[in-house]
Amino acid sequence: MPTQPTRVHHPGLEERRARGKALRKEVDPGSHAEWRPAAGRRDPVELLEEQNVTREPDLVPVRHGRMMASPFTFYRGAAKIMAADLRETPRAGLEVQLCGDAHLSNFGVFASPERTLLFDLNDFDETLPGPFEYDVKRMTASFVIAARNNGFTAVQTRDAALAAVRSYVDAMGGFAARRVLDVWYARLAEDDLLATLHAAQQTQAAKTGKKSAKQLKTRVAATERTLQKARTRDSLQALSKLAEHVDGRYRIVSRPPLVVPARDLEGVYGLSGEEWRRVIREQLRRYRATLPHDRRALLERFEVVDVARKVVGVGSVGTRAFIALLQGRDQEDPLFLQVKEATRSVLEDHLPRSRYRQPGRRVVEGQRMMQAASDIFLGWTRGHYEGRFLYWRQLRDMKGSADVENMIPAGLALYGRLCGWTLARAHARSGDPVAIAAYLGKGARFTAAILDFSERYADQNERDYEVFVEAVKAGRLTAREGV
Repeated sequence: MPTQPTRVHHPGLEERRARGKALRKEVDPGSHAEWRPAAGRRDPVELLEEQNVTREPDLVPVRHGRMMASPFTFYRGAAKIMAADLRETPRAGLEVQLCGDAHLSNFGVFASPERTLLFDLNDFDETLPGPFEYDVKRMTASFVIAARNNGFTAVQTRDAALAAVRSYVDAMGGFAARRVLDVWYARLAEDDLLATLHAAQQTQAAKTGKKSAKQLKTRVAATERTLQKARTRDSLQALSKLAEHVDGRYRIVSRPPLVVPARDLEGVYGLSGEEWRRVIREQLRRYRATLPHDRRALLERFEVVDVARKVVGVGSVGTRAFIALLQGRDQEDPLFLQVKEATRSVLEDHLPRSRYRQPGRRVVEGQRMMQAASDIFLGWTRGHYEGRFLYWRQLRDMKGSADVENMIPAGLALYGRLCGWTLARAHARSGDPVAIAAYLGKGARFTAAILDFSERYADQNERDYEVFVEAVKAGRLTAREGV
């Protein structure tokens, strides 16, 4: 028998505001300050080792090598460690769809289906419903850590982090006053992004000296070039970078250990070359079935040409990740798809498990909920092996990211404003912006508390990084740097 639809409760505006205000009394917005590690806090290296169990053994040292670069890169790979720490922190009880790993490098630009460049969150491997504070803390702490990594002063570091959390608070207040569909359709498009950058440039020129204004002008120009470059990053450009023409056909170039084509994976995972080809065809067929009918019909116009294992990111290194080269009308009509392994969210160790039994679907549904617009080829499959799950998307669709490690103080603060607004918009789509805004109030206590938490957590991240580096030096972990 079909399941009965869940009854939806529709509280009025005053009831929603009253709920948020009542929660202020139960969980003071200032209670997020003065964070300390919980008694009996687990060894951070042990948590990373737990993740390594199901990862590719030959790529685990690459992951460690990338995390060793700095406390900032370590933080990018330490979502599981922070998830364990957040477990004991205050929660108001206001749930949203969490990104789960909302650090500042997981924001960027990409193309909407209408070919408009959007700025948004772009990584959802850890997405799960949960307390809105989790994402805010991970985002704001990332600004403190990134600013320290860039050699900023304490004041400059604080300004960048404050810009992010204040922007979140202000934006949530704005979304609380907007109609439901207006919240759903809100987005930060290329024109909005450029207008914000130019307005900030003019403000900076009026407030500061010529040198600082000139520096920001240079960074704004660099951002404009990044946006222009993003428009060229598509499957045709990827073909020139990732493929070679051999015997009249394109094939993916071998660059081990980062890119290993299927032809070089003979025997890997216990599969022969012919078995690889059969598994690829089977996986593509299953993936197509998860797409809406129109996208399925579109994808069926393409045929698979080649597949390769490809290393991506920092935190994801070692999970099974592939790229697939497909061909449409002819060889000059390529489509590159990325296939990433989806595992349990690190938040599921401490929060209720996902309603989706398939982790790939958890990622896809969470991404669709949080993003203003999502990839038209976003889908999922169960992997060939028991307990392995995958999700699919385009490899390059006008994607671009900020050069965080070369940002100046004014630029990082401006970037914080963009990230804070974007995270608030993502949360407002799935949560109750009226109740959250009422809980935050004017935001002063919450903002100060989150800043205090972020500075303390950045200190802890540095200590964890030192423990991690010592574990490598002692031989407990192996690392391959520079890859």
